[in-house]
Amino acid sequence: MKDNVALIVAGGKGKRMGAKVSKQFIEIQEKPVLYYTLLRFEKCKNINSIVLVLPKEEIEFSRKNIIEKYDFKKVKRIVSGGKERQDSVYNGLIAIEHCNVVLIHDGARPFVEDRIIEEGIEWAEKYDAAACGVRPKDTIKVIDSCGFSSNTLNREELFCVQTPQCFKYETILKAHEYIKDNCLNVTDDTRAVELIGYKVFLYEGSYKNIKITTPEDLVFAKNIMTGI
Repeated sequence: MKDNVALIVAGGKGKRMGAKVSKQFIEIQEKPVLYYTLLRFEKCKNINSIVLVLPKEEIEFSRKNIIEKYDFKKVKRIVSGGKERQDSVYNGLIAIEHCNVVLIHDGARPFVEDRIIEEGIEWAEKYDAAACGVRPKDTIKVIDSCGFSSNTLNREELFCVQTPQCFKYETILKAHEYIKDNCLNVTDDTRAVELIGYKVFLYEGSYKNIKITTPEDLVFAKNIMTGI
């Protein structure tokens, strides 16, 4: 029987955060962000293993200070990342064996719910590709080159995609091999599978499933942790 694998990509440098350490190592309640992200998948009964992708220079630190310290048993491989995020994802994909569904998730997105993980597996098994997300709360305007509004988009037709993005393993590997062979750049993994002809099923995520990128995100994260 093939496994369901969480591929956690943690390559952020924290530039927008203004921090001295990478954003996945910023602490909330005395534990790094990456700890909370890994814990969500470690505890999920339908996740068999975790592959973690990190900058080469951060692998040993993470192994000693997070994986071993907190006894994450499902982390089977730690892989060195690449120049761009899509290169890091590809490095993680080729390190995976005997996989059914792979869930690609941001290392700095620590509040993913068990429901989102479980539903992602189910939808990927049914449709080959699925991603969680939320409807935008604000009105979305298209801005022209002079700074004026040129159009107002219909919020009912818009979707803010989050992670995990979930795929049959063979599908996402094929997609990444395609963009690699054709020197294409993509903003996320759903775009990679769209380029080889697949549709992506979009399902409900959570407004709490934030990616910690800016100081404002960190404030929100701390509020989530304290239940405010």
